Amino acid sequence: MRPTPRTDPGFEPAQLFDLLSWMSPAWPIGAFAHSGGLEWAVEMGDVHDRGSTADWIADLIEHGVLWNELVLFRHAYRATEQSDPAALLAAAELADAAAIGFERRLETMAQGTAFRRIGRAILGERVFCELDPLDDESLAYPIACGCQMANRGIPLGHALAAFGHGIAANLVSAAQRLVPLGQTDGQRVLVDLKPVLLAAAGRAAALPDGDPFEQMGGMALAADIGCIAHETQYTRLFRT
Repeated sequence: MRPTPRTDPGFEPAQLFDLLSWMSPAWPIGAFAHSGGLEWAVEMGDVHDRGSTADWIADLIEHGVLWNELVLFRHAYRATEQSDPAALLAAAELADAAAIGFERRLETMAQGTAFRRIGRAILGERVFCELDPLDDESLAYPIACGCQMANRGIPLGHALAAFGHGIAANLVSAAQRLVPLGQTDGQRVLVDLKPVLLAAAGRAAALPDGDPFEQMGGMALAADIGCIAHETQYTRLFRT
């Protein structure tokens, strides 16, 4: 007799399917076009092999923009779950203000807009009704994702881990083309990042309600400089 498939309580296989679909490269948000400043880091020699790639992304997860996006995602999720439109729009405003430089803002807003557009096309117009006051120039990626996953009942811990993995995997994919890294080394980087990412997702899930600004980080200065410097980089493969 075949064993009965087991899932976490409250997390159905259909929800897992949806979560994997939304974080898949096939979900057309154009993430492949962005490197988050990694292209500049490679040109400067700061990222040049498997170890430096893992270190760069780990710093973003623990101290930099990826941690901030986990924080913003968590607050957008909770605000949606608690039917608190004021808190949701406040998180969206903070996500806009936190974008360092033109290209960083372009990246998060373009992906957030695309995520809402495809989400509405697939799931229905009302899935993002809480975000109706935000136009396409004001909807950051973690806000759109957090809102949708809360609306679809994805458990917060799973949602944060999948969201973080999707962003980290896209950076690894960019590094494979830029460093370059082989496919095997790319997967090794993801394995190296697993404990870092899961710990950050757990930390974000446990954050208290309150002002998300007080929970954000900003100690990955080189990455922020890279996002800004990329705007004038002479040879570029990526939009950011």
